[in-house]
Amino acid sequence: MKKDYLVRGMVYQDYVRVFAVQMTETLEEIRKRLDTYPVVSAALGRTLAVSAMMGAMVKGEDRLSIVVKGDGPIGKILVDANGKGEVRGYVSNPHVEFPLNEKGKLDVRAAVGKEGTIIVTKDLGLKDPYQGSSPIVSGEIGEDFAYYFTVSEQIPSAVGVGVLVNPDYSIKSCGGFIFQVMPDTPEEVIAALERDISQIRPVSAMVNDGLTPEEMLKEITGQEAKILGELPIVFKCHCSRQRVESALISLGKEELQAMIDEENEAEIQCHFCNEKYHVSREELAKLINVKH
Repeated sequence: MKKDYLVRGMVYQDYVRVFAVQMTETLEEIRKRLDTYPVVSAALGRTLAVSAMMGAMVKGEDRLSIVVKGDGPIGKILVDANGKGEVRGYVSNPHVEFPLNEKGKLDVRAAVGKEGTIIVTKDLGLKDPYQGSSPIVSGEIGEDFAYYFTVSEQIPSAVGVGVLVNPDYSIKSCGGFIFQVMPDTPEEVIAALERDISQIRPVSAMVNDGLTPEEMLKEITGQEAKILGELPIVFKCHCSRQRVESALISLGKEELQAMIDEENEAEIQCHFCNEKYHVSREELAKLINVKH
């Protein structure tokens, strides 16, 4: 089986652009770092799958961040991605449990909440980042992002994302797809897409059965997609000791002196990867003398 990757391409006589991703290993690495419970892994994994595919919509060094802020108990989901296939993410509360929903599935909607906002920020190397937002419409993530694309970016879209979790909490499968209708698409093509999407089985089941992103697209549409590119997906955190020290310096001399007086040291933990950075009293004293 290939490593985690996504493809982008065209289907339905090039009227519809598509993205499809498998990223089981990537989500498993993040789960182990953050110790997420199953329903949280599902919500975070679905959001990460969308972010990976949205990352493929921007150029290599360009970045985007997504915040899903619902009124459910997991709080805020925050994920980052870029055009190189690097993703990371975390949730406010990784330890949330719910009974299975009426379909016997992980109750992502209850964990995320049915009300709230999705905020997408794209840093495209311009003076100001682009920011778009839309309300949460279901809490299931896929439907919420389909609504975001249609309302905020004016691109009619279908989004499917899914995660399966093993009894030991490890990730069994994670993947997703995005179909986006191009301008001037004939009505019969839109009708064909809607019919095909309405008949698919869960994305998580397709990934779990070993379907590649290309095979997933073929199963959904009944046709070979014209593949325009492939991108490996990997977990990559951008924290570093240098960034931690820069953040401490930005607090100002008084705050740093208070740390020395009260704690005698500092320990900073990255939300995304759980890496801990220990800064000694001597190092804090040096940072105080750095030019602010």
